Amino acid sequence: MERLLELNGLAKKEAEKYSKKRSIYQRLVAGEGRAFSGLIGPRGVGKTVLLRQIARDRGDSFYISADTLGEADLFETAKVLAQRYGVRWLLLDEVHTAKGYAAALKKLYDFLDLHVVFTSSVALSLTAAAHDLSRRALLHRLWPFTFREFLSFAHGRELPVLSLADILERRWEPEHLRQGHLFDDYLKGGLFPFSLEQPDVKPILGGILEKVIRQDIPSVAGLRMDELGVIEKLLRFIGRSASDGISYSSVARNLGITKYKAEQYIGLLEKAFVLNPVLPIGTNVLREPKVLMSPPLRLLYRDLDDAIGGLREDFAAQAFKSAGLEFHYLKDPQGGKTPDFLVRAEGGDVVVEVGGKGKGRRQFKGYSAQKRLLLTPSDSLDGDRRPLPLLGFLG
Repeated sequence: MERLLELNGLAKKEAEKYSKKRSIYQRLVAGEGRAFSGLIGPRGVGKTVLLRQIARDRGDSFYISADTLGEADLFETAKVLAQRYGVRWLLLDEVHTAKGYAAALKKLYDFLDLHVVFTSSVALSLTAAAHDLSRRALLHRLWPFTFREFLSFAHGRELPVLSLADILERRWEPEHLRQGHLFDDYLKGGLFPFSLEQPDVKPILGGILEKVIRQDIPSVAGLRMDELGVIEKLLRFIGRSASDGISYSSVARNLGITKYKAEQYIGLLEKAFVLNPVLPIGTNVLREPKVLMSPPLRLLYRDLDDAIGGLREDFAAQAFKSAGLEFHYLKDPQGGKTPDFLVRAEGGDVVVEVGGKGKGRRQFKGYSAQKRLLLTPSDSLDGDRRPLPLLGFLG
C-alpha cells in the first residue's frame, strides 16, 4: 500500500504537465453512480494521461497502474482504499494486466461504493470482460487525434467540428481550408499525442507494434511463438503492398497459411487497433473485407512518398470510424475500377474517392445517382472535389 500511495502521488504530479484535455474527459468525469467506465484505444493514444488528469482533479480519486499490483488482490486493495483512505473514484490503468481482473471488477461493483474508470490497450480482452460485466460497464473508445485535435494540441488552433453534410455543401470557415499545409505533419505521426514531444515517431511506433505482437496478443490468444513471427510477416506484407487487393485470401496466399488463420490474425490485429478491415457493401457475409492499416503505421514499412496513396486511404477510413459513421468499400463483380468507399450518412449515401491530384470525375462512372465526394490533397473545390484534410474535422 505504501508503494501504491507513492505511485499515485507521482501520477498526479506527472499530470500537472498536461493542462489541455481531450473532449472525452468530460464524458468520463460526468459519469457518476454505479456504472463503470471502460476506456479502450491503441497504445500511446493518451489513456494514461486521461486517468492521471482525473486523479489530479478529483481529491477522492486514486490512480493505479494495474501492472504494479503484482500478486496483490485487486478487490482487497480497492476495499482498503475505500474504507481507510476515503477513495470514491478508482482509476485502473491497463486493467487487463491484473490477475482475474474481470471477476474483481464485478466484485467491486457489487460490494463497494466506488466509481471505477479502467483502461486497456487490448480491446479483445476488455470487450469480452465488458460482455461479462453486462450492465456494470460502459465502454468508450479513445481514437488517435483527429486533424482538428492535432491543430488544437500542437498549434493552439481551435476550429469547429464539421459533419459530412457540411463538407458536401461547403459549410466551413475559411480557417478550415488554411490548415492544409500542416496535414502532412499530421499524417507522418501527429495522430499520436507523443508526437508533441517527440517529432520522430517511428521508433516509438515500432516499439508499440512490437509490444502489441509480443505482449498484448499472446495475453489474450493462445498462439505459438512461431505464429507471432507469421503475424510480423503479415504486417510487412500489408505495409509494403498497395491498399487495393489486400484481403484474407491474398494474405493467406502470400504467406502460405490458411484463410482461416489469416482471418484470425487480422481479427486480433484489428482489436489491437493495428489494422482496419473494411467490409464490402451488401449483405453477403462471405465476401471478404478490404484490409487497411491504422495510420500512420504504414510508414514503418515504406517512406512517405511511396506510401502516401495507401496512407491517405488509411486516414479516410480512420476518420469515418472515429466519427461513428458506417462505411463500406465498393467492389465491382467484374473487377472494374470503383470509388473507394460508400458512407451511410444522414440524408443519403455518399460515394467517396480518395486519391491524388490527378483523380477526376471518371472515378464515379456508374454512380451518378449518389452524392459524391472526390477527396484530394489539392485545395480545389471544383464540382465534387474537396480537400482531403477536411475529413479531419469530422466529429
